Amino acid sequence: MIDAFFIAGTDTDVGKTVASKAILNALAQKGLKTIGYKPVASDSEKTEQGMRNSDALYLQNAATVDVDYDDVNPYALELAASPHIAAKRENVVIDYDVLSEKLAQHKQNSDIVLVEGAGGWRVPVSDSDCLSTWVQREQLPVVLVVGIKLGCLSHALLTLDAIKADGLQLAGWVANRINPGTEHYAEIIEMLEQKIDAPKIGEIPYVPSVKRKELAKYIDVMPLVG
Repeated sequence: MIDAFFIAGTDTDVGKTVASKAILNALAQKGLKTIGYKPVASDSEKTEQGMRNSDALYLQNAATVDVDYDDVNPYALELAASPHIAAKRENVVIDYDVLSEKLAQHKQNSDIVLVEGAGGWRVPVSDSDCLSTWVQREQLPVVLVVGIKLGCLSHALLTLDAIKADGLQLAGWVANRINPGTEHYAEIIEMLEQKIDAPKIGEIPYVPSVKRKELAKYIDVMPLVG
């Protein structure tokens, strides 16, 4: 069984955390030990406990293994911007070795680690590199989250091409309805099913306050765990 997956989005704000939480919920129902890992997160807040990112907290709470926040989210950046801009403004260097050490630690302590990305596939983490380079280095199979909206077909297919060009496996994909008013929803899903040569493991409807809900019923994790 694969012990880690990378959750990639077709863009920012397409529902990576929603899909990650849903997958963690579904894996928990299978009795698996899980850890949610958010290596890099912008738009974090200063708290008495230190910098905290809301998406990373959702992952921490949805996992079945208790992990310290700093291990869930080693790079919590305050600025609401691309990670490379936030890191530069905050004098932070995102070190791939740190990300890899945390991942190895999580693999030892769980059955499956769900690694949530930041932004889209080619999100920069420095002036010269992207987070996808680290995913490629770790050879993580990818689950693609498609936020269903106008333009998502192009975004999904371009992202799929980039993942394949990086030599990585697309393990599955999730459709997330981020706008209840999106027209031609069924036709969009049908086209995605035709074009993406990996199993659709979930279709999450528009749900108010969705991150606070139990989401396992929208996900079939069998293509991931066998």
